[in-house]
Amino acid sequence: MANDNASGAEPITIKKYANRRLYNTAKSAYVTLEHLAQMVREGQDFVVYDAKTGEDITRSVLTQIIFEEEAKGQNMLPISFLRQLIRLYGDALQGVVPGYLEASMESFTRNQEKLREHILKTFGANPALSNFEAMARSNMEFFENAMRVFSPFGAARATARPKKEAEREEERAAPETELSELKEQLRQMQERLDKLSGQG
Repeated sequence: MANDNASGAEPITIKKYANRRLYNTAKSAYVTLEHLAQMVREGQDFVVYDAKTGEDITRSVLTQIIFEEEAKGQNMLPISFLRQLIRLYGDALQGVVPGYLEASMESFTRNQEKLREHILKTFGANPALSNFEAMARSNMEFFENAMRVFSPFGAARATARPKKEAEREEERAAPETELSELKEQLRQMQERLDKLSGQG
């Protein structure tokens, strides 16, 4: 798989016009979101500008590509992930999330070839779950560490509250409960995978 901007060349400029058409200035041709998606897969770097204002709209166009892929049935984003992501908008941890997600995807990208090989070797037993689970556990630890950095006294404050008040707080803290449930599911999955590995 090619790396973004592997040749060191400047990113290709794409202009988006008022009629929503996209123009590839390098090829002097109109393109579609599907063309841009293919460019991403091939490792071609590009930036998208609003043709009228000159505003960089690359982020919104890439988000639109993801939306189109999801709409076609290429579902990669679990509903629980989307809900948790939406909850983090406006949260104190919002600033941590982009770096966390970027680091997670970079780690996944570095390991994807090994992951593909593992899937081929273990297909039929329990394909690739161990690698996915290990990455998920590592990502969860990274996220928890980030949370501790930004709220180091959160746990102490929670234990100092009266029991009834703490229970009411738990009822209002649904996202934290979901995070705990997700961690428990990962723990149970690891136990099952350990048993399968023992049988292998």
